[in-house]
Amino acid sequence: MYFQVFGALLWPFLVLLVGVPGARPGACPTQCVCDQIQLTVTCGNKNLTGVPSTVDEITVKLDLRGNNIQQLPTGAFKHTPYLTHLSLQRCNILSVREGAFRSLGRLVFLNLAHNNIDILYQESFDGLSSLKQLMIDHNRVEEIQPGAFSQLGFLNLLSLTHNQLVYIPNMAFQGLQNIKWLRLSHNSLNYLDVEAFGSLVTLQRLSLDHNELQFFPSETMTRLPAVTRLDMGYNPMTYLGEETVSMAKLTHLFLDHMFLQDLSNTALYQTPSLVHLDIGHNQLRVIQPFSEGCPSLARLNLDGNPIYCNCYLEWAISSKVRLMGTCGGPAHFSGEHLDTLFPRDLRCQSQDAMLKAEFEEATRVAPPTEAPEAKVKCPTNCACEAETHHSTCENRRHSKVPQGFSADTKLLDLRGNHFHSVPSNSFPGLSQVVSLHLQRCKIAELEDAAFSGMKGLVYLYLSENDLTSLSPEAFKGLPHLTYLHLEKNRFTGFPKGAFKLLPGLLALHLEDNAIAKLESGALAGAEGIRGLYLTGNVINGVSARALEQANDLSALHLGGNKLKEVPSVALSKAGNLGELKLSGNPIRWVGADAFRALGATLKDLHLDHMGLEKMSKDSLVGLGAGLRSLYLEGNQLEEVPDLHPFTSLEVINLAGNPLLCDCPLLPLRMWIEKVNLKVRATCANPPEIRGRRVKDVFVFRACPGGGSLPSSLSLDTSNTSKAKPAQLSGRPRGKMTKAKSKPRTTRLTARPPAAKKRSERRSEA
Repeated sequence: MYFQVFGALLWPFLVLLVGVPGARPGACPTQCVCDQIQLTVTCGNKNLTGVPSTVDEITVKLDLRGNNIQQLPTGAFKHTPYLTHLSLQRCNILSVREGAFRSLGRLVFLNLAHNNIDILYQESFDGLSSLKQLMIDHNRVEEIQPGAFSQLGFLNLLSLTHNQLVYIPNMAFQGLQNIKWLRLSHNSLNYLDVEAFGSLVTLQRLSLDHNELQFFPSETMTRLPAVTRLDMGYNPMTYLGEETVSMAKLTHLFLDHMFLQDLSNTALYQTPSLVHLDIGHNQLRVIQPFSEGCPSLARLNLDGNPIYCNCYLEWAISSKVRLMGTCGGPAHFSGEHLDTLFPRDLRCQSQDAMLKAEFEEATRVAPPTEAPEAKVKCPTNCACEAETHHSTCENRRHSKVPQGFSADTKLLDLRGNHFHSVPSNSFPGLSQVVSLHLQRCKIAELEDAAFSGMKGLVYLYLSENDLTSLSPEAFKGLPHLTYLHLEKNRFTGFPKGAFKLLPGLLALHLEDNAIAKLESGALAGAEGIRGLYLTGNVINGVSARALEQANDLSALHLGGNKLKEVPSVALSKAGNLGELKLSGNPIRWVGADAFRALGATLKDLHLDHMGLEKMSKDSLVGLGAGLRSLYLEGNQLEEVPDLHPFTSLEVINLAGNPLLCDCPLLPLRMWIEKVNLKVRATCANPPEIRGRRVKDVFVFRACPGGGSLPSSLSLDTSNTSKAKPAQLSGRPRGKMTKAKSKPRTTRLTARPPAAKKRSERRSEA
């Protein structure tokens, strides 16, 4: 009996050991608590600065929360390949290196909450092929790089709440083939690209509450065919227009605690499955019938709105929709719960009559001490009212800027009209407007003081118009303008002097124009600018003094222009530049000290797809520990400068360069051996190793100083799996001998000695 009981207790442990080939128990790390039965290790709040290397190999749950592990290096968990749960909350983690989790193919739960991670890099989560839940809440994430989640094909839940995301680019979550719930609450999101959620065909629940979205992202949401629950509460939206929400399977929609003042009766027309709608705590006074578009609606939360209880609610009561909230008027219904109303008690009258009756009742109860303010009429063919904060005349074919908007308007949308010209003082009495949209209005001229009086304006969108120049007085009266969009106009020269009256300007967008040169003093008057975006112009020169006033400039995008050399002298005036994009310019040569002046601040350097043929060995001198990313892909480089000074580099891309794998490239090969990065670099020459990774070829061992590199055996084994790149590079298949092709079919078989010797003789030759 004793042995039976003892065997029953021991059996699960033995099964685990048998199921882990080669596993053997190890010592428990100092300061940790280990459970050999449950196979758990707990090292919480022990002030550890790294992952303990003596954690038992067979551990399945590892808790490291509350330590001081500031960086997770590549292969940080290579000694614990059987982990299924990993907790790393509150560890002061600043960055996750590529491949940090590469050996954790069994991990199903990873918690990185309450750390200081700011960027999610490509392949940060490489190797987590079984992961189902990933928590990155309460970090400082402000950027998601393409491919960051490409390895997480089994992930069900991704939580990124309480971060600093402002923008979601196209295909940001590509690779999440089984995602069910995506949480992006409590960020600062104000824009979502159309394909931001592209490929998320299995997503069922999306949380976007507590952000800065001013419009419902209708087109973006149509890319989510399986979403049933959408939370958009606590965003500063003021209006939902016709057919705003088009999501066939949506059952629960939360639009609470926003600034909604109007809701089109067809806004939800394309949501036939909607069961629960929460529009509580907004400023809605009238709910017009929309039951035709929502035949399944069962619950409607109107709590916290000044709802006028009239016949417009009859449809909801007759359809047995459960109403939550109380009446805000008329007086005899004030305070009544909506679920106690009967259709026979609701008066049917027009909205104008309703407002008049409400006003008369209010004056009888409490006569005003002042004359009532006159109602501001809405311009013809627009959607607005006296008390709204949102007015729109989008795509209404107006030929002149409409007049007569409410003085309380916060957001004014005039996109898609035919103004051609914006005269002086076109927006009288609109001092509270924060965001003005004038895209696609065929505007060719802005007269002086066109926006005079709009002292509260922060965002001005003039994209996709016909502007060729700007008067120095065009933006007079905009002391708080911060973001100015002028992309896709017809500028042939930089609008010099046009920004002198914009002391608060931080971001200037002039992409996709026809600007040919940046002249001296281009940014005069805009000394505080931080982001200058000039991608897609035809700039062929930058004056030495073009950026001399830009003392705070941190991002400069000059990609896709006609520059033939790096504008080093001009860049030396931008003393705080952190990001420089020169991608796509026809720069064939980068000389010595090209970026020396930026050494103290530059973090991200883009020199990709330029046809770059040669870089001086001193071209990157001055840049060092601060450089975070270097993009050189898609060029014609056979050699690259010494990369040893870049001790903080997190991303480097050398793909698509015809690298000559010979002794001059030895410094790069040695550097690759020392860093914990995935360096995308392949050989183009000599022909016999074309298409193979620089890291995998052993030709460098024959070079002076190359003897310390790893032996060729393991490298040859890796090479045997590289048949496809060799074939894609244009190498004829008919020339492949049997001796070379045989190892490719048996990946774990080392190269035959004779073949190995022949290859070594070719390398030495």
